[in-house]
Amino acid sequence: MPRETERCPCGSGQAYAKCCEPYHKEEQLPQTAQQLMRSRYSAFVKGMNEYLLQSWHESTRPEHLQLEAGVNWFGLRIIDNQAGGADDIEGFVEFEAEFAGHDRLQCLHERSRFLREEGRWYYVDGQIYPQSKAEKIGRNGPCPCGSGKKFKRCCG
Repeated sequence: MPRETERCPCGSGQAYAKCCEPYHKEEQLPQTAQQLMRSRYSAFVKGMNEYLLQSWHESTRPEHLQLEAGVNWFGLRIIDNQAGGADDIEGFVEFEAEFAGHDRLQCLHERSRFLREEGRWYYVDGQIYPQSKAEKIGRNGPCPCGSGKKFKRCCG
């Protein structure tokens, strides 16, 4: 798919080049906590460790970040958004992110906290909710990414 029409992984429905890519390339700053959250999700999908670290508040940022190999992200759903606007200094975004890892379909459900300092939003921390039982993905079953292919021939 041409880069100009590649859909943004954050689920906004926009092209990546017009959505999260300008944040990833540091051409723009996210203006809201939700924009930062969506750009961080896209960075997880694309394996962008440096962006994730740069957008993490220094008070809670780890020294290193190693993303787990073999994890495929399938979708983001925003559940709630509190504050986090262009004029706020703190915001919260609750979301669910579906992914497959270790041959199981799983869901990360988190309420993330963000702070804005000197005009820039940062991820601080989050409350992770326990997930219900992770579903086993059969190698011959349909791939959860929605491609219509078997899991073993797609994301497996």
